[in-house]
Amino acid sequence: MFAIYATHAAPDDPLSALEIGEQPEPAAREGWVRVKISHASLNRHDLFTLRGITAHPEGISFPMILGNDGVGTLDDGTPVVIYPVLGSDDWRDDETLDPHWNIFSEFAPGTFADYIAVPRRNAVPLPSGISALHASVLGTAWLTAYRALFTKSGLRSGQTLLVQGSSGGMATALIQLGRAAGFEVWTTSRNDEGHALAEKLGAHRTFTSNEKLPHKVQAIVDNIGPASWAHSMASIARGGTIVITGGTTGFDVNLPLLPVLSEQITVRGSIMGTLQDMKDMVTFIAASGITPEIGLVLPMEQAAEGFRTMWEGRTHRKTVFTR
Repeated sequence: MFAIYATHAAPDDPLSALEIGEQPEPAAREGWVRVKISHASLNRHDLFTLRGITAHPEGISFPMILGNDGVGTLDDGTPVVIYPVLGSDDWRDDETLDPHWNIFSEFAPGTFADYIAVPRRNAVPLPSGISALHASVLGTAWLTAYRALFTKSGLRSGQTLLVQGSSGGMATALIQLGRAAGFEVWTTSRNDEGHALAEKLGAHRTFTSNEKLPHKVQAIVDNIGPASWAHSMASIARGGTIVITGGTTGFDVNLPLLPVLSEQITVRGSIMGTLQDMKDMVTFIAASGITPEIGLVLPMEQAAEGFRTMWEGRTHRKTVFTR
């Protein structure tokens, strides 16, 4: 079958490991189902796979079909959106805390192909109010954003959220979800294009990166890391929460303990989300009428263009591949 896959680990030149061609069609073992993919979205994790970066000591077995997120149909025609988190068969708690948790394209082939095999529970029925194109972005960036806001931030309607950054897939999700939830949404951006996009998506105010805010905020979601960390610490209100969802500029920061102690600041990590988070998010998006922001849409045969755009740091919003 047609597939986009990584042939090997290429830490310094990930695009050299990108291949578009044929791979064996996956077999749906007991308890799994086959999904015919129509749309799948690109994530930074796909570059990590090409570079051989993984949190799992077992490493990645190449060749590996890429892609974490996707939408398609079961063999009976039922439309589904894929929940990307896998783990132990007997784990019944928060899936993100399973010691063996992983996502598609780490141990199991991913979504950038004609077909993918997934556990039955990972095929979430797609409501009629969300198109396949827009649902294809929900599994990683949007799910992480949803959990950060509704499980980790502690925000209440009317309180102020600061989103560090405004144009990436997770940032756009945070803005749209936060506005729909009744939060006062502020964002930062390095350029006018980012400010304009944030305002279009519903941000109440936008600021230049690291600009001093008019007042401190109750919650901050930071996906940037060292380049924004000092600003996040300076901008969080007493008793507020900083939720860390990534580190596009790295992961090593200076954490001054005195303000954490004296201002009772909470720093929380958040990654992906549970199956219930996914179902709740899909319901919330359908009920709220949110249309997830899409940037580039390409046929899978032209996927190399989307990968190159992301690797060169030119990605704005989410990139979707169609089949």
